Amino acid sequence: MSESFGKGCHLHLIDGSAFIFRAFHALPPLTRKSDGLPVGAVQGFCDMLRRYIGKDHGDFAPTHIAVIFDKGSHTFRNDLYDQYKANRDEMPEDMRPQIPLTRRATEAFNIACKEVEGYEADDIIATLACQAREAGGQVTIVSSDKDLMQLVGNGVEMFDAMKNRRIDREAVEEKFGVAPERVVDVQALAGDSVDNVPGAPGIGVKTAALLINEFGTLEELLDRAEEIKQPKRRQTLIEKREQIELSKRLVLLDAHTPLDFTLDDLELRDPDPETLLGFLSEMEFRSLSKRVAEQLGAEAPVIPETSPDTAAPASDDATPEQLPFKPDDYICIRDVETLETWIGQARNRGWVAVDTETTGLNEMTADLVGVSLCVEAGSAAYIPLSHRAQGDGDLFGPGDLLPEQVSMQAALAMLKDLFEDPSVIKIGQNMKYDAKILARNGIEIAPIDDTMLMSYALNGGEHGHGMDVLSERYLSHQPIPIKDVIGTGKSQITFDLVPIADATKYAAEDADITLRLWELFKPQLHRAHVTRVYERMERPLVPVLAQMEMSGIKVDRDTLSRMSSAFSQTMAGLEAEIHELAGETFNVGSPAQVGEILFERMGLEGGKKGKNGKYSTPADVLEDLATVHDLPARILDYRQVQKLKSTYTDALQEHINPVTGRVHTSYSIAGANTGRLASTEPNLQNIPVRTEEGRRIREAFVADEGKVLVSLDYSQIELRILAHIAGIDALKEAFREGQDIHAATASEMFGVPLDEMTPEVRRQAKAINFGVIYGISGFGLARNLRIPRADAQGFIDRYFERFPGIKAYMDETTGFAKEHGRVETLFGRVIHTPEINARGPRAGFARRAAINAPIQGTAADVIRRAMVRMPGAIERFGTKAMMLLQVHDELLFEVDADVAEDLIGVAREVMEGAADPVVQLSVPLVVEAGQGPNWAAAH
Repeated sequence: MSESFGKGCHLHLIDGSAFIFRAFHALPPLTRKSDGLPVGAVQGFCDMLRRYIGKDHGDFAPTHIAVIFDKGSHTFRNDLYDQYKANRDEMPEDMRPQIPLTRRATEAFNIACKEVEGYEADDIIATLACQAREAGGQVTIVSSDKDLMQLVGNGVEMFDAMKNRRIDREAVEEKFGVAPERVVDVQALAGDSVDNVPGAPGIGVKTAALLINEFGTLEELLDRAEEIKQPKRRQTLIEKREQIELSKRLVLLDAHTPLDFTLDDLELRDPDPETLLGFLSEMEFRSLSKRVAEQLGAEAPVIPETSPDTAAPASDDATPEQLPFKPDDYICIRDVETLETWIGQARNRGWVAVDTETTGLNEMTADLVGVSLCVEAGSAAYIPLSHRAQGDGDLFGPGDLLPEQVSMQAALAMLKDLFEDPSVIKIGQNMKYDAKILARNGIEIAPIDDTMLMSYALNGGEHGHGMDVLSERYLSHQPIPIKDVIGTGKSQITFDLVPIADATKYAAEDADITLRLWELFKPQLHRAHVTRVYERMERPLVPVLAQMEMSGIKVDRDTLSRMSSAFSQTMAGLEAEIHELAGETFNVGSPAQVGEILFERMGLEGGKKGKNGKYSTPADVLEDLATVHDLPARILDYRQVQKLKSTYTDALQEHINPVTGRVHTSYSIAGANTGRLASTEPNLQNIPVRTEEGRRIREAFVADEGKVLVSLDYSQIELRILAHIAGIDALKEAFREGQDIHAATASEMFGVPLDEMTPEVRRQAKAINFGVIYGISGFGLARNLRIPRADAQGFIDRYFERFPGIKAYMDETTGFAKEHGRVETLFGRVIHTPEINARGPRAGFARRAAINAPIQGTAADVIRRAMVRMPGAIERFGTKAMMLLQVHDELLFEVDADVAEDLIGVAREVMEGAADPVVQLSVPLVVEAGQGPNWAAAH
């Protein structure tokens, strides 16, 4: 029989209600394979409870434990104030079925599960914490809820399980500015918008803390409110006294909640292996079941693969062996004989996972430091090639090449034979990076597989596709952080200065992870019906983009400098105009001063202050105001020119490679959910083309001597795809007849004959045509056209009346997304929509994204197909033609002037036929072409 709770006992109180809510929003979504039941938050909850299996917890070890839940939504606080928590959003649909499962999970772990009708979980926790403290025991509250911080101190602390940090008295004082005993006083004054606690209007946490520290208690402050010097604050405290006192009763936890159990009933008990593993098996938590079975010394249950055809790989899945990661077992290859053995193993296998380590992230300037290989899970090696001494020892000076490394020349020669061997698949994670590094060292790596792109094809829209995300999600393993190897901040070093022993663990682990992900993802491609997407659009794009990025594009520095000067003059002119409109001078570059002018001096509506007490003036706010006043419109113009100057004419000069004299952007294949490419370092896809200033930026991109730039651009491809998908006969006919589609739309909408069309009416139709693809609202269209919202909404309503097929497409697409959790492009690209059934602001965004994804995604697929076919088509031109850039619907080439017209003919044929034979579009794809000495002239 156990002893009664007292000194030496340690009670853990888990705030189950708060944790499941945080887990739901913080952890990746996960569904049970067999039936699609949402279980992501349940998995996170179970993984937290798992820490309580076993006895090795040190000072943190509990002797007693309970998970506390809310019984219902109505408590005594609702009787005190009927608006308490009245403005909370409804529970997300995906979260609702997980609540009872967390209670079952708690019982499966043989942990006490408690709730009391009419009281919140926080009140139960307060009562138990106070009882345990009075009995002489310790208490750890597993929660980050600020409402529980009033309990901290004298043996009670909190633990944030999501961030793995403890919250003690000092942490509470840092957050609230007062000791835990006075937290309720601060909360009573500051109120709480989440729980709808009114508080004192205009008094925030910082001001409340200052007042409580000055007067000692809330009651003393209210009694002496006449002494407050600030008139508005004094008036608030006097007039709102009853409201403030009510707020304190709402935030003060009831430490005398009636309980039908005692602390002794919460004694920690070992779980029954059969019960616990049975529950985890029922949830289909494969790797979690294995970890728990190992801790309990039991046999892990066999969970069959029963995923439906539509399911992507579940995040709890694992590689077939799920061997433990053992960095100390990785091999460091220091001689050619050992390297030869590993190369032989790779050839025997027919595949090898590969990763390179370099001195930086820029593939065009970074030096190769080492290469890692993995031929089977758990068996990986690192080949150090150019590690150097940091100069700390007596034998080597700073920068000296360390001994016992394979000669770079010898290693590359041996690896070249392997990496270019067509009978061996080289597997990488983001293989484009490694391919460029190896290409600069004379190796054209092929054939390849890429786990990042496999994940992208399988799970687009679900989560990111970086190695750390994939490893933690699919292998339940957190890779060694790079900061642990190279440091951070001023003390950060390049990888060539990392000690070889440390480098081996880090680099070989990357190859090990990559192989395990490949073993998991490769068979999933077929089951998820995305093999064609991966093998025909994702993987073959890698060498195409690598070559484009290495080719780069020439940028004229003098042109950029002249533009920077011109932009400075334009900004000065706009600044003078803005000051004249405002009637006074101010710093146009200061959002706070802009807000003060617009909302206080001019009295415009819509101003909102941030936590710093200053007005926020983001673009959407200014765009709304621009529909009623010229000043915000001019400020938007000023910011646009300022961005062009800082982001392009100034920054582009820094990106010119000193060796090649060209700018080498880097494309992200798996960046956008829809399949669109993203461009970074520098971003060449966001150069605005709607303004004259933005178009001029392209004048700085020039062709080499004797060459021209050739631009081929799909004409209105997304509108054509919309007409096809939604079956809009009027639009399809206009496209087939080669009409001006925006004029045709305007004529259809407004009843204006084509020969009487005005530029203004056409502009409005164009904005609606493009806006509807992105699910634009009346608010958004009003901003774009700078017209009243009512007029903009009227345009949209009329558009749907004239083209009812578009509304039908939108309804059908969102309905499919809500039912299946995904949408698809015409080429079979799957784009998951995990937020589609969310509520609140996320719902609108998810719906717009689901509507747009099949259209934008299909357009992205078309241009990917064109890019994959292009190298073979233009091979006849040899070195006379290079594909340099892809910018949304446009491809840019650098071509010898004498073959420009021939290149245009060949490239146009490839692009206009890119959908064939997989998709037969009911509208023609049309490609417009141009050429010139610079990009602006060619486009």
